[in-house]
Amino acid sequence: MAVFAHGQLRLYLLSLLEAGPRHGYELITALSDRFGGTYRPSAGTVYPRLARLEEEGLVERTAAGRKTLYTLTRRGRDELEAHRAELSLLEHELARTVRDLAERVRLEVAGSMAGMRADVAAAAQQARAAARAERPDDTGAAAGRQAARARRAEVEAELAAFRADVRAALREADARGGVSALTADTVRTVLATARAAITATLPPR
Repeated sequence: MAVFAHGQLRLYLLSLLEAGPRHGYELITALSDRFGGTYRPSAGTVYPRLARLEEEGLVERTAAGRKTLYTLTRRGRDELEAHRAELSLLEHELARTVRDLAERVRLEVAGSMAGMRADVAAAAQQARAAARAERPDDTGAAAGRQAARARRAEVEAELAAFRADVRAALREADARGGVSALTADTVRTVLATARAAITATLPPR
């Protein structure tokens, strides 16, 4: 799905620089934020556009420590002003694109969760059938309980590792501009589905 038509990213980069100088990474993050995290342009997409804008005299590049700062020139402001109506139309198009991308992500997540629920339900049914077939006697009961405790410890370790991984990812997201609403919705959907799927495999109360 194409996000920007020909020439639109060029114009949008100019609009992002209108508020003041920015590093290339800040421009990438600003674009990602504009799309609610559903689209993040690569450095290979953004930096060549910035280089072209510099060649046209629309932006100027200065060193800021180890980073490069991009600033809108007077000619760049004139260019932006001349395309103000086009920029307004672009904003409306981007709003529609964001909705379409978010809906696509929701459908993909819903599809994945439906598949996972089916797989877990099938596994749970097989496990119950196997348990009924085995029917351990008293001599094997102790060994069965010990194996169950080992499995529980393994599951709890997996959950702890999962929580640690997600928390680390969220901290990285904070450094890049924060967690988007789409991410929060996805987490709620995935966790609710996972909770239901896991509960379905547990012995009935």
